[in-house]
Amino acid sequence: MDLEARKISFVQEFLRLQNKDIVSGLEKLLRKRKAELIENSFEPMTMEQYNAEIDQAMEDSKNGRMIKATDLKAKIQKWL
Repeated sequence: MDLEARKISFVQEFLRLQNKDIVSGLEKLLRKRKAELIENSFEPMTMEQYNAEIDQAMEDSKNGRMIKATDLKAKIQKWL
């Protein structure tokens, strides 16, 4: 069975579930595995990349391309 067929089969089975605990457990497992995959894909930044990021941040600051933390928090609250 290919991946697409397996996903469809899983979703169909998931939709038949009536137990909140199983659904919660699957949600928790999915979040955990996705976080692990993202974490494992990170690679350390080189010193050149690090310095370039700092230079870009300084340039952005000098040219007013910034947002206050309070404004950012307010913007994020609107997403929820």
